[in-house]
Amino acid sequence: MPAITELDNSQSLFDKLMKIKKDSGLCYQSLIEKSTELVDKINTIQELKAEKNAVILAHTYVIPEIIYGVSDFVGDSYALSKDAVNTPAQTIVFASVRFMGETAKILNPHKDVLMPATDGGCTLADAINAEQVRKLRAQYPDYTFVCYINTTAEVKAECDVCVTSANVFKVVENLPNDKIYFLPDRMMGQNLIEEMKRRGIKKDIKYFSGTCYVHEEYTLEQLLDMKKRFPNALVAAHPECQPAVCQKSDFIGSTSQIFKYIKESPNKEFLMLTECGLGARLNMEYPDKKIVGTCTFCKYMKSNTLDDIIRVLKNPTPEDYITVSENVRIKAIKSIEAMFEYAEK
Repeated sequence: MPAITELDNSQSLFDKLMKIKKDSGLCYQSLIEKSTELVDKINTIQELKAEKNAVILAHTYVIPEIIYGVSDFVGDSYALSKDAVNTPAQTIVFASVRFMGETAKILNPHKDVLMPATDGGCTLADAINAEQVRKLRAQYPDYTFVCYINTTAEVKAECDVCVTSANVFKVVENLPNDKIYFLPDRMMGQNLIEEMKRRGIKKDIKYFSGTCYVHEEYTLEQLLDMKKRFPNALVAAHPECQPAVCQKSDFIGSTSQIFKYIKESPNKEFLMLTECGLGARLNMEYPDKKIVGTCTFCKYMKSNTLDDIIRVLKNPTPEDYITVSENVRIKAIKSIEAMFEYAEK
């Protein structure tokens, strides 16, 4: 989704921010107070983008001044991976976390990929390394190894096919092998098993033990309590949530899929179980929709700032550049290409 980029004065930014509901989250409300001081930074970034032939990709979970001030594309990892391939810009500034920057670099080896996050980690990507995958492959030689996109380039290089939260069910269903090892997300692996059963697809699915610290916070008890308080609310959950939570949800999907579901639904009230940046975006862009419930932050995504985008565009350090060895890249791109093949069947 192209973001809003024509903000040339404090009043235009303030007018947009005033549309935000008072309960949309602190990260958005604080912008109203500091909108004037943001304008110079936003305009500086716009000038630097033109000068450096750069494009800014922003995940939905990053802070709103990036999404609505300077980004060229906003979405989830799957959509942004495609945007990274299609952009003609020579420099890609990826406001997200490191594994996403690595995916962009794998697909764009001749472009510079810069990571502005000061802490670009991910509990899922950090849960497993390439050596662990090699040991698992030796233990399960007949299994197709499927890795979630929330993994390092080295892990992708050791797997057969990559998936995202948007296409995991479709990809696994389309794989010819009925023996699947899914990594690193335990909860998504368990939800994958349940979804294949629901679809009548027989698969022997094993999974690793990693979890997303944001999504594992949601419990069935919380969901049931919120349903009592808001009986008309539809529940939209991310597949990184606990299986018990997903089984009581009305919709399961990626951030982009949840956004589309809530946008297009005739219902007006929703309990949304994912990082709260998505809820704030929905309140900003579709104020007729009411998002109820708790808000959980991803500290890694929120470590991207306008100041750091300016820094990496002006004076990037070697650490700001995403690098992937050619040997790893060649192996990893096969798993990503397999994802596109099976997702689009």
